[in-house]
Amino acid sequence: MSIDIKKELGQAKVEQRIVYESGNEMAAYAAHQINYHIMGYFPISPSTEVAQFLDLMKSNGQHDIVLIPADGEHGSAGICYGASTAGGRVFNATSANGYLYMLEQMPVQSGTRFPMVLNLVCRSVSGPLNIHGDHSDLYYALNTGWPIVMCRDPQAVYDMNIMALKLAEDPEVRLPVMVASDGYFTSHQKRRVQTFAHRADVQAFVGEKPQGFPDTLDRNNPITVGPYMNEPDYINNCYQQSVAMYNAEGVYDRIRQEYADLTGRDYPILELYRMEDAEVAVFLMNSASEIIKDVVDQLREKGIKAGSIAPNLIRPFPAKQIAEALQNVKAITVGDRADSYGGHGGNMVNEIKAALFTHGNRDTLVISRIYGLGGKDFYAEDGHNLFQFAIDAMESGKVDVPFDYYGHTPGDPSKAPKRVLTPMKYEDLKTGLITVSPDENTGKLNVRIPPLRSLTKKPKRIAPGHGACPGCGIFSGLELFFKGIEGDIVSIFHTGCAMVVTTGYPYSAHKATYIHNLFQNGAATLSGVVEMFWERKRRGELDHLGLQDDFTFVMITGDGGMDIGMGPAIGAALRNHKMIILEYDNEGYMNTGAQLSYSTPMGHRTSTSNVGKHQGGKVFHHKDTAQIMAATHIPYVFTGSEAYPQDLVKKAAKAQWYAQHEGLVYGKILIACPLNWLSDDQEGSNIVGAAVDSCFFPLYEVEHGVTSITYNPEEKSKKIPLSDWLKTMGKTKHLTKPEYEGSLKSFETEVERRWNMLKAKHENAYL
Repeated sequence: MSIDIKKELGQAKVEQRIVYESGNEMAAYAAHQINYHIMGYFPISPSTEVAQFLDLMKSNGQHDIVLIPADGEHGSAGICYGASTAGGRVFNATSANGYLYMLEQMPVQSGTRFPMVLNLVCRSVSGPLNIHGDHSDLYYALNTGWPIVMCRDPQAVYDMNIMALKLAEDPEVRLPVMVASDGYFTSHQKRRVQTFAHRADVQAFVGEKPQGFPDTLDRNNPITVGPYMNEPDYINNCYQQSVAMYNAEGVYDRIRQEYADLTGRDYPILELYRMEDAEVAVFLMNSASEIIKDVVDQLREKGIKAGSIAPNLIRPFPAKQIAEALQNVKAITVGDRADSYGGHGGNMVNEIKAALFTHGNRDTLVISRIYGLGGKDFYAEDGHNLFQFAIDAMESGKVDVPFDYYGHTPGDPSKAPKRVLTPMKYEDLKTGLITVSPDENTGKLNVRIPPLRSLTKKPKRIAPGHGACPGCGIFSGLELFFKGIEGDIVSIFHTGCAMVVTTGYPYSAHKATYIHNLFQNGAATLSGVVEMFWERKRRGELDHLGLQDDFTFVMITGDGGMDIGMGPAIGAALRNHKMIILEYDNEGYMNTGAQLSYSTPMGHRTSTSNVGKHQGGKVFHHKDTAQIMAATHIPYVFTGSEAYPQDLVKKAAKAQWYAQHEGLVYGKILIACPLNWLSDDQEGSNIVGAAVDSCFFPLYEVEHGVTSITYNPEEKSKKIPLSDWLKTMGKTKHLTKPEYEGSLKSFETEVERRWNMLKAKHENAYL
């Protein structure tokens, strides 16, 4: 079918243009045309790109939005809430577990009636981890008091983002609004999209920010936001919020008609396709709702009166409209892309049943099917099968199976995962070649290690065959650290590169016991394991397993896990559990696409600290996690590098002794990431070595509060200029150009300041 673009564009009353972009790109594009004041954000797939695209446009001077990288999604929600109370326009995007992490903030914002727009790029919420698209995160949003609009394709993402702000700010609504699209299906697939050609037309449609509403920056009208509220005021507040939510339906309908008149594109509350005389129907949301239209056409050609329903608005839920659309339909299959476990169907089917019951339609047969979970594709063949359930019910006059899953496969015991590698022997792991003993005079530990070649016979803790990028320094660094650990370990890996590339079900590269938890809570999780070990040992419940007292518990985390997970890590440190936290720092959130972390140094290029005419990489200095953890007064803190292997192995041995005898240990090792550092695969060890020699990443330890530099490049006449290290990576070469001289100077000054402070601590035990 040919498309007459001139005719299509001619339906609009404002000049438009055609682009070919993804849903994430269109969310960012709409935001930049609106020119919001603030975006607080934290990267999580598949919504991460929204902030990336906005940062890239920011570096080129295309908008004025202040992009604030949070410490986690909970923090990003707080940033957005604070900004909204201060009277500006606020934007955000998230997905899945990130949305659940910010969930407690959602009712606070709607309950205090501060508008903003949040893009939820829908993704599975699950354990085990799945990062692909379904609606399980969306269903958690249904009770938060936010109006929710739906986007079936990138065009709808663009249009709904523009309408959403107008809806949020309408005096009859004054609620934050969520724009929901399907992760990876809509977010990453490029489609032809019509946009406003001129930002001024977008801003004219949205209008000026409404005046007359209180905010926290009006000194002549001081207000209290979110007071403690008892009955009967609280129920009245909830009632007013409920009224505003139901008002949103009529306001949305008015706004979408205005938008249709302006652009020629209409988004009615219910998208009804060939429902005029339909006898059987299927209800689906977002991306799948487009595929089902082809199935409707195919069934119509066979003489079957089929139709489909897809909502463009699910909060408030269009109950009356759905009941009216189904008044002559004999059977409908409702597809939910998430289950409401124990509820005999997903959220949508139960709301549709309630709508039919409430509005007097007791005749339409309803079939519930859970489909498309975790990114499982939906094809026309699947649409035919969903229709067949409705056709069978219509013909028999009853529903044989009211609720079931669709697309799952029965279990096959013969295909259960089998152990490929035999467990490592304790005798092989306990070499006796490494000795650690306390020094009664200094209070520190004396460590003796053999020549490193003597330790090569030790089994590797991680099997070959993982999926890391060429030149990745994570596993060479981890294995070097593990050479200094004697005996058995239990490890927990945060979500991150090391976790993702070693555990793709049904395979695992871990030869020792391994646990995964989300990276905001790994330290708390491992502390629970540690305390259970010691308590079960005390009760004699583990004696039959032959476990040794030198069992070592290690948490492996990237620098992201020590951002979003900083609070639980500090909590574990203050409780002083007998465990090791080992951070591999590759200077960014690499598994989600190389966004900046708080450990990313100043001036470094990432996908959320781009380099352009108006921006020269990250604009603030890196976090010194080792010093933060040292401030909790745990027994031992260290830094290490594979470029100095003897130093790292010695520190690993010390770490194990302290973790077994005294309490929590924190270690940080700098890890090369050639893919995102834009460096040669084989140069990783040399690059991290140069980071040490430039004093950017000094090697030291803090033992019982006493700092000791374990390698001083100045004393060995090996210190190099910081710029020599920066030249080794594509992400930092720009800093050597004259136009970025200010950033380089600031970075150099900070590195030198921290190095001099460290030397002072080395020279004075009380610093």
